[in-house]
Amino acid sequence: MSSVITMRNLTKKYPADDGEKIALRGIDLDVEKGDIYGIIGLSGAGKSTLVRCVNGLEHYDDGALAVNGQEVAKLKSKDLRVLRSDVGMIFQSFNLMPSRTVAANVGLAFRGKVDREARKARVSELLDLVGLGEKAEAYPNELSGGQQQRVAIARALANKPGILLSDEATSALDPTTTKSILALLRALHDTLGLTVVVITHQMSVIKQICNKVAVIDHGTIVEKGDVFDIFAAPKAALTKAFVATTSNLDKVHELIDDHSPLVEPQPGQVLLRMNYIAKEVSEALVSHISREFAIDVNIIFADIDFVENAPLGGLVVMLKGDADKITAALAYLNERNIGIEVIDRA
Repeated sequence: MSSVITMRNLTKKYPADDGEKIALRGIDLDVEKGDIYGIIGLSGAGKSTLVRCVNGLEHYDDGALAVNGQEVAKLKSKDLRVLRSDVGMIFQSFNLMPSRTVAANVGLAFRGKVDREARKARVSELLDLVGLGEKAEAYPNELSGGQQQRVAIARALANKPGILLSDEATSALDPTTTKSILALLRALHDTLGLTVVVITHQMSVIKQICNKVAVIDHGTIVEKGDVFDIFAAPKAALTKAFVATTSNLDKVHELIDDHSPLVEPQPGQVLLRMNYIAKEVSEALVSHISREFAIDVNIIFADIDFVENAPLGGLVVMLKGDADKITAALAYLNERNIGIEVIDRA
């Protein structure tokens, strides 16, 4: 796959009372055609600044940023307008004009001369695409937040862009609506062949829709890679903290702190956490180790999801049996790409 967005040593500075603030520091990133690339960070980390550099809404001070092979900083106004036609953008705040109908809001996005009937047909097509065909003559204040964001998505697609930038587009929405908007973005990606860049502070958003992710902290990318690999084995402290927000497995430590008998090993027992760390795992491992090694396996709780059609997450279990049998079972699991963390034993 070829990269449609390439960043090398990208640096962005702002003037500040104490001299200057470095918003982006030496960013290296490649977004390939067809990616749904997530960029996640805490508030103020630089993620929105980063995505605004892509379509020239922010200038950068050093390094290189190419979109579709064109260096953004070198584009003249006319060429920048052409570039922006191929880069749609949606925001957290929707940015709809309250005095105009849904259809009129979408129609405002067209660049260049468009025949009135062609514009009307295209608006109708776009509203059908986002599931709002019957809302063409409604006004924004008559719509729910999710519906308003669908209008904003339709508007962003007006000029048939190849790239769609989503800047915290679901942050103002409830979880159910967020899920439906992300499903829409995935469907649009699949049907229109879009490349999507998703800016978010929620790892659950990354997990649901993205195939790649970069974690940004104080203007620096601390970790990046395939979503499955990042979730399965996060390395940076911030990434681990983000991943923990999407899993219930860390609750075992709360139970231990509360001295719950549920997680207190008795003689011959081992409390451990099993994590899927590779996509190839498909065996019925729990039942197999119970039979093969003559040990009892009590599942305390589990948190398993599917990312890129592979199981991700794991189990917290209590094993009971002969020590040598348990050791052999753990070795067996390790050989099959199951991460093992022995939490406690008696």
